[in-house]
Amino acid sequence: MGFKMIYVTNTPNNTGVAIHGDYMDFDELYEALHLIVGEEEEYSSYEAARMRVLGVCYDIRHAIMGDRKIEHVDNGMDENKMKRLSVITHNKNVYLVINVLWPEMLFFTMALNDFILLNRKKCKHPQWDKTTAAVRKLQAAVAECMKHTVSEASYKRMINMMIRDYTWFDGYATQYLDILNCRFIGMNKEKRLKNIPTMAKRLVERGQEYREVRSEVIEAARTHNCPVDDIRPQLDYPEDIEW
Repeated sequence: MGFKMIYVTNTPNNTGVAIHGDYMDFDELYEALHLIVGEEEEYSSYEAARMRVLGVCYDIRHAIMGDRKIEHVDNGMDENKMKRLSVITHNKNVYLVINVLWPEMLFFTMALNDFILLNRKKCKHPQWDKTTAAVRKLQAAVAECMKHTVSEASYKRMINMMIRDYTWFDGYATQYLDILNCRFIGMNKEKRLKNIPTMAKRLVERGQEYREVRSEVIEAARTHNCPVDDIRPQLDYPEDIEW
């Protein structure tokens, strides 16, 4: 099976998205994401965004190792088709699955736009770069999932926000993303669904709340004489999330 088999769905409780793929799918995706974000400090102002992409890579690697969810999905084969094709094969495909919170996935998808543009400078023929193609395939799957999750009007607004002039996440205070993630987890299923577009808006616009968080983070880093990325907000993710 090739990378084309990866697909994305909303989780039952609207908490996030589920990325499905077999071992080969995830292995190629894992490699592509690592390549697109570059080496440590290669894009120094993007280090915080790079770490969020690598956080998703971490889950993909554990899925490949069998430490995440596994699903068996009908592949369309039945006894009549096997007889007609003169083959004997399984009638289900085995998919590895990882779940990613909606705010995290929105940030991840938009940040990849930046890394794709940065990566173009290293490619002799960027239009044919297989790493970029693999990452774009995942972004397209996420967009398709959004399309079937939110209303048509919300989908159009989200797409416009997420791709208009790109968003440029260099120097982004990702501590704000942790705040949005935890806030989103605390909502009920219906409220989460209504707030998916709002989360995209908060991430893109960098409004007053974001600016206040960023100022507090910078001040804390100055006080403790440490890098800004080492500052963690005073909140805890729940050990078990009802996806």
